[in-house]
Amino acid sequence: MTQERPVWTRWGAYRRSQRFPLRKRLMDLVLLIAAAPAWVPILVLVAVVVRLRIGSPVLFRQNRPGLNGEIYRMIKFRSMTEERGPDGALLPDAQRLGPFGRWLRSTSLDELPELLNVLRGEMSLVGPRPLLVQYLERYSPEQRRRQDLPPGITGWAQVNGRNALEWSEKFACDVWYVDHASLGLDAWILMRTLWTVVRRDGISAAGEATMPEFRGN
Repeated sequence: MTQERPVWTRWGAYRRSQRFPLRKRLMDLVLLIAAAPAWVPILVLVAVVVRLRIGSPVLFRQNRPGLNGEIYRMIKFRSMTEERGPDGALLPDAQRLGPFGRWLRSTSLDELPELLNVLRGEMSLVGPRPLLVQYLERYSPEQRRRQDLPPGITGWAQVNGRNALEWSEKFACDVWYVDHASLGLDAWILMRTLWTVVRRDGISAAGEATMPEFRGN
C-alpha cells in the first residue's frame, strides 16, 4: 500500500505546482522558437522520407492522457507499416517495424512531430512520457501522480534507462520528477537526452520491439 505523504510535503508540492507550469511553458516556447531554424527543416525532410519509405499517412495519431489525465491527440512520425495477417488483424509490432522504422526510433526522429504538441500546450519538452489511455485505470495512486505535470518528449526515466527499465522503475522515475521538477532539472535532462540519443541507449525492452504492455500492479 502506498503511504500518504505528510501534509507539509503535499502543501509544498501544491504551491510549486501553481508556480512551475507557467515558467515551464515559457521555457518550452523560448527554446522551440529559438531552435526553429534547426528542427523545422529536419521535420519537413523526415516527413518526405517517411512518405517515400513507408507511405501515407506520414503521421501516427493516438489519444494519450495529458495533464491531470485529460486526453489529447499525440502525433508522431509513423514508423510501422499497416501490414495485416489473413484474418485482417495488424501483424505484431516486430513484423511491421522494418529497418527504416527501427532507425527512426533509434534516432528518436519519430518523436519530432510532438514538438507541435508542445507548441499547442498539450505537452512539454520535459515530463513523464505520455502512455496509453487504458493505463490510467491500472495505475496505483502513487503512480497516478505522474499525471500531475504535463507529459514530455523526454523525461527523467528516458535519461535513466529509457525502455530498458521495468515499468515499476519507470513510474518511480516519473513520480520522482514530479516531486523535484525545476527549470534547472529540465535543462539537465535535455542535455542528457542528447547524449542518450547519440548513444541510442534503451531503445526497446529486452526481447521486445518496443515495450511490453503494462497490465497493472
